Amino acid sequence: MQPIPILWSFRRCPYAMRARLAIQSSGQRVQLQEILLKDKPSAFLAASPKGTVPVVQDNDIIIEESRDVMMWALRRNDPEGWLDMPKEGHTLIDICDGPFKSALDHTKYAVRFPDRDEAEERAKTMLFLTDLNARLKDTPFLMGPKRTLADMAILPFVRQFANTDRAWFDAQGLAPLTSWLDDFLTSDRFRGIMAKYPPWQEGRDQVLFP
Repeated sequence: MQPIPILWSFRRCPYAMRARLAIQSSGQRVQLQEILLKDKPSAFLAASPKGTVPVVQDNDIIIEESRDVMMWALRRNDPEGWLDMPKEGHTLIDICDGPFKSALDHTKYAVRFPDRDEAEERAKTMLFLTDLNARLKDTPFLMGPKRTLADMAILPFVRQFANTDRAWFDAQGLAPLTSWLDDFLTSDRFRGIMAKYPPWQEGRDQVLFP
């Protein structure tokens, strides 16, 4: 019998969130091992010395990037058809993970980047958010009438940005984008990936997910 793959995760990390979303959708069972980023277990660092989540250990295979974890799960089983997506969707994810996430960090953690102008960085985030909003004006999801990988890979980062100043975000006139985000935040899907677990310890009972 094959051992159940391990998922090292941190509940609030948007990269780990999207990994859990794909694993949840696929139905691929994993041992969820929650960590604290300020107190990383030696077993986690032995598996992935770079020390970032999510990480999947599948026998002798180590998967260390969140998009790769999503693809690992969905290639095993993709009942909702998230991978049925045009190349444009992958381009959107690239922008999210690159310029948008960079500007998001420069905004959220502005005190760490005194050489950056916070207003300019926030304006950069709005370029991407305005594009997403335009896509959502006439369709419920980024690529059309059904959710795809693009929606689920990007939503945790839009959530992270909105939470930096939700009142400001809500005042930007991005109604379709806000509805798309809030529909996600109030869904059983989101609640299902955000359950709280104690930090993993050797010898403690397994936490199976989903």
